[in-house]
Formats: sequence, C-alpha cells, structure tokens
Amino acid sequence: MRKIVLAPLCALVTVAVAACSPSGPEQTNPELAPRGTPMTKAKPTRQDMTTKLSISGKVEMNPTFGLVAPVAGQVRYFDVPAPNGTPTKPIRVATVWKDQQPNYVEVPAGSTFSGRLVDDKATVTAGMPIASAKHVGYAIVGDIDGQQAYKINGALTDVVVQIKNGPGPFPCAVLGTIAALPQGTVPEKPPVTPDTKDEKKDQPQQPQQPQQQPQQPSASTGLRIVCTAPADVQMINGAAASIEVTTGKSAQALVVPVEAVAGQQGKGKVDVVQPDGSRRTIDVVLGLTDGKVIEVKSGLTGDEELAVPGPNLPEGQQQGGDQTKPTGP
Repeated sequence: MRKIVLAPLCALVTVAVAACSPSGPEQTNPELAPRGTPMTKAKPTRQDMTTKLSISGKVEMNPTFGLVAPVAGQVRYFDVPAPNGTPTKPIRVATVWKDQQPNYVEVPAGSTFSGRLVDDKATVTAGMPIASAKHVGYAIVGDIDGQQAYKINGALTDVVVQIKNGPGPFPCAVLGTIAALPQGTVPEKPPVTPDTKDEKKDQPQQPQQPQQQPQQPSASTGLRIVCTAPADVQMINGAAASIEVTTGKSAQALVVPVEAVAGQQGKGKVDVVQPDGSRRTIDVVLGLTDGKVIEVKSGLTGDEELAVPGPNLPEGQQQGGDQTKPTGP
C-alpha cells in the first residue's frame, strides 16, 4: 500500500524537475523586441537649442561675391564706370522692376562692381544672383558643399571665425550670397562714331584725363561663403581658418528623445501611448537636434507619453538632422 502511494509522488517530482531543466522552452529576451514595441515611455521636455555648422576656410585678398535680386521681376542694369579708387559709398548697379516699382541692387562700400550675371531685361526670381562684386582687401572665404548650402542658406547673421594659430574667435560679416556664380560680363562702351567726333571737335578742349583701366569681368565661383573681419584683426593672405555658422536657434524648444521619433528632418512620426496601453501614431514637424533629443515644432502639446522606440518606417525614411549644440539647462 505504501509503494502505491509513493509511485505517483515520485512521478510528480520527476515532472517538476523536468519543467525546471534547461531542456524547457527558451525564454524571450526583451532586448530583442522589434522596433515599435513600447518597452519604455518618455514625455516631452523643454530646453534651449542652437544649431551650428563648421566650415574650413582661409584668408583671401579681393574675393568675389554675388548680389541677388531682392524680388522677382525684370532686371535692368546701370552703366557702371570703372572706379578710380576704392568706393567709399554703395554703388547702384541694377534695378529689379516688379509691379512698376523699382527695387535697387547696390554694391556695398569697399567693393567694386565686377560683372552682370544675367542678361539685361531678363526675368529673375527673388534670391537669384544677378551681379558680382569684388571686395577690396582681406576676407575669409570658405567652400561649401550642396548639403551644407541648404542648411545655412538664409541663416548667415551669426558667423564666427577662428584663424588657425592666429586671431579669433571674432564675428565675421557675410558679403552677398553663398550661391555659385557664373562668369560675369562687363559691357563695352559704345564705339565712337563720326558724329560724336564732330561734336567733340566743336567743344572746348579739356585737360586730358588719365586713361582708366578696363574693367575685368569676374570668373565663375563655386558654392562658398565670403565674410569680413573687424578692422583691428590682423590678416595674412592664405592663412587657414575655421568658420562656424549658427544655422538655427530655438528658445525653450519642445524636445523628445531621438529614439522616439521616426522620419526625415522636417517631418516625422511618433507613437503616443493611450491610457489603455495602446499606441496611436501621429505626424509631427521636426526641428533642431543634438543627436540625443530632437525639437518637435508642432504635433505635440507636451503632455503626451511617447513609446520608445518609436514607430517603424520603410527603409530610407529614417530621420536625419544637423549637428547641434544645446544651450541652457
């Protein structure tokens, strides 16, 4: 009778040992959960952010820069005489007419006109380079690639330069546009005709003026930034420099972890965790990023809880962004 009772007990012990043995089913590792599984949650926070971009440059003498059309319209050029010295006042070189209103284009003081970049009476768009100018003296010049151009275009008000083993950092005032420039043209003066010769013959003789050197049209340039240093900064032609451009600032930006966002720079998606634990994918507009957090310009109020990692997107649509430096707490 005792043997009959012990046999089932031994069987139960055997089953329990077998269930605890390594031969049982393998447990799932939560770290290997697919992207989109809400393993953790995050709430948006606020902080100051600044986007900066560094460009390699050097000191150059008499660099060429471009002037753009202030509005869309028809361009009409002025006949600009060759200067006898460095201009101390702005020189009006063209007018862009829109709605029968003139919009003037001027070469800044300290620079000379060096070429027309489109034909006279051509229809141009706002921001299109239409004239080239040459800065007289030293300037900092940095070459830009296509991706950098779109990041810094329209954000050139805060530029700082450090000359390698030299002065700096110091603010640098940007001249003209960063756009690549075609070769400039300078129209020749109209030829002297027999009629004009006779007119001059009847006029009283004037003291002979020194003959002006013909203007040399500008050569084509690539994408680049040209800026000038303060007058007290000593410059050496050819010295290497580092140009830092502030491309964006955002005070008290609403930010979330980059892992919570999927999408491209400028637009993306996040998963909002609902009270019942379910997820709702919504569209957001993205801004600056420092690689750890990213600004959400719209789409969130700041009270949501987001799933981390964020939603899945097809290959090739994952988010990118600028390198930025956060400021503030």
